[in-house]
Amino acid sequence: MPVDARNFAEDFDRNGYATSLDVLQEREILELKDNFDNLENSIGKENAQYSLHNIHTKYPWVLKLSSHPRVLAPLQAILGNNLILLDSRFICKYPSQEFQEDGSDEKFVAWHQDVRYWGIEGDVISVWLAVDDADVDNGCMVVVPSTHKDGILEHKAASQKGNMLTSNQEIPSNLFDATKSVPCPLKAGQMSLHHGHLVHGSEPNRSSRRRCGFVIRYVSTKAHPIDDPERPRKFESTVLVSGEDRFGNFVDNSPEWFTWRN
Repeated sequence: MPVDARNFAEDFDRNGYATSLDVLQEREILELKDNFDNLENSIGKENAQYSLHNIHTKYPWVLKLSSHPRVLAPLQAILGNNLILLDSRFICKYPSQEFQEDGSDEKFVAWHQDVRYWGIEGDVISVWLAVDDADVDNGCMVVVPSTHKDGILEHKAASQKGNMLTSNQEIPSNLFDATKSVPCPLKAGQMSLHHGHLVHGSEPNRSSRRRCGFVIRYVSTKAHPIDDPERPRKFESTVLVSGEDRFGNFVDNSPEWFTWRN
C-alpha cells in the first residue's frame, strides 16, 4: 500500500484505476496457484473460465484472499474502513488455440463498465488479483483512464462472437476514445483496482499460457442497492470484510468460520 493514502486516493479519483500493487508474497502465490489448480482440475477448464462465481462463502482460502490486509488497505484509503465484499468471480482466459480446436470463438472481454450491471448507489471498486502473470500477449485487462467521470454509457449487444460477458454487451466505439487505452500487466500476486464506471476490457489470449485472475467487488457500508429494472442484480453473497456496518443496507452472509475480520 502506498505510504501516502491521501495521494493514492486522489490519484485513483483522477484516473479511475491503480495497477501493479503488490499483494501476495511468494509463499502465498504458490498456495493460491495450488488451490486454484486443484479447483480447476476438479471442474474442468470449460467451467473454470467464468463459472466460479461467489465461491468466497464456500472456500476459506478464497475469503482469505478477499479479506487479505494488503487487498483491503488501498480500498480503505478510497472507500473508508467499513467495507462490504459485494461479489467475486474467477475469470480464466485460456490460450485461444486450446478452444479453437473444437470450433469455439476466441474469448475476449468487450469494452464495458462494471456498474452497468450493478444496481448500486455509491462507488463500486473492483479488484483484479492475478493468479497468473497477465500481460498483453495473454490478454491482460486494458482500461481507458478517467472514463469513470463520464457516467454510465450505453451498452449494446456485442457484434463479435466470443465475448466472455454473460450479458454479451459492449459499449459502442463512438462513445469513448479507445486510442487512449492503457494495458494493465500484472505479475502473479499483484492486483489492480478500477472504479465501477471505468471503461475496460481485454483481448484474446494468443499466448501459450493461462491468464487467470480473481475479480472482487467492494463497496462502502454507506452504499445501498437501488430498484433499477435495467440493472436487476441481486446480492446474495455479500460479506462485511472490514470495520462495522451501521447502515444494514446489505445482508452479512459471513460464514461461521470467518473469524479473522479486520
